[in-house]
Amino acid sequence: MAIIKIGPKHQVTIPKDAFQQLHLEAGDILEARVEGKKLLLVPKRLTEKAPAAKLTSDEQKALSSACRKILKIRKDLLHSRGLTLREAKAAAKVGLIDPDQMYWWLEEWQKSEREAEAEEKAGKSAGPFTSGDELLRSLEQDARRMRRKSA
Repeated sequence: MAIIKIGPKHQVTIPKDAFQQLHLEAGDILEARVEGKKLLLVPKRLTEKAPAAKLTSDEQKALSSACRKILKIRKDLLHSRGLTLREAKAAAKVGLIDPDQMYWWLEEWQKSEREAEAEEKAGKSAGPFTSGDELLRSLEQDARRMRRKSA
């Protein structure tokens, strides 16, 4: 039987032999409950692992390309390209992206995202606003400017 010490943040270190016998890994979830005068730590799985989706060779290639593009979009939106429909479907099939939000990852949508990002970086966007009234005043000023330009 191993004796362990509680650390300053209520942390304990699980003895190596117990850790290995229970096949635990860093990041695993444990349920902590008190039974009488004992503290019981029980390994838990929050969700069952879903079986991996079966992909065709073509889907695997599309998924590989989608992964690269998604990383690029997250890292550098201005210099990235959106997914093709084939790539988006493969990414959604394996749970990499939400199927209901596939449109956001497609090149057509990403083109608009890049335009908005470029405008914001160039200082062409308005806001942020501290109130709805402030937003409305800004929109009214923009409308007046546009009417003067077209007159």
